[in-house]
This record gives sequence, structure tokens and C-alpha cells, in this order.
Amino acid sequence: MSQQQLQQLSQELQEIEEQIEALRTNVEAVQQEKTEVDEAIEALDTLETGSTVQMPLGGGAYLRTTIEDIDEVIVDLGADYAAEFEEGDAVDALENKKEHLDDQIDELNEEIAELETESEELEQQAQQLQQQAMQQQMQGQGMGQGQPDE
Repeated sequence: MSQQQLQQLSQELQEIEEQIEALRTNVEAVQQEKTEVDEAIEALDTLETGSTVQMPLGGGAYLRTTIEDIDEVIVDLGADYAAEFEEGDAVDALENKKEHLDDQIDELNEEIAELETESEELEQQAQQLQQQAMQQQMQGQGMGQGQPDE
């Protein structure tokens, strides 16, 4: 029965590791989005009306364009919505977005920490089961090597 328990613990550990890896991938994606928000804030702080920028068209293609009016900034709000803001308000909207992303990262890291704790507990259980199995095996060998019956 302990072999079956070890197998079950091993499977649970593997599932937890897969969940942790998926969460770490999510953290990386959210951190990348946060970096892009930081870059947008920096661009808004440094660009001026009349500046020339490269506008992404998709597929790795860019078009050189001149900023007509820096005071009109369209910011993605999420859920396929965007809104036009004045420059200062756009920076505020991006800062709020960054705070939301920080919250997401914190939540994901908390989930990872909980899963790592659960994984450590399961590993300890597996070690205890292995030790018990070894002790039972040693006791079984010791019984067979006793004095012959007279």
C-alpha cells in the first residue's frame, strides 16, 4: 500500500510543479506587459508634438510617422476597450494599469509560494513513506535470518 501512496504523491508533486511552471510563465507575461507600460510612460514623458517615431503595423513591420499632437493619447483599458486621454491623464491611466499589473504579479507569486509549500509537505510525506518502507523491509529480512527451530 505504501508503494501506491508513493506513486500518488509523486503524481501530485508533478501536477503541482506543472501548476507552478504555468504560474511562473504568467508572471513573466505580466512583467513583460508592465515593462511595455513603463516604456509607454517614458515615451509620453520624452516625446513632443512633431517628434518622429516608428509606429508598429504588425508582423514586425513599422512605419515612420510624425506625432501630430502629443496631447491626444489613446490608451488600451483592457477588455477590448480604449479611450482617448490628454497626455497627463494618459500617464495617470498607465500608472493605474501598472499598479494593477503589480497586484497581479503579487497574487501570482502568492499562489506560487502556496504551491511550493504544499510541494514541500508532499515531499516530506514521500520521504517518510520511503523510510517506513525501508524499515519494514529491514525488519522482514531480520525475521527470516533468525535461529533455526530445534
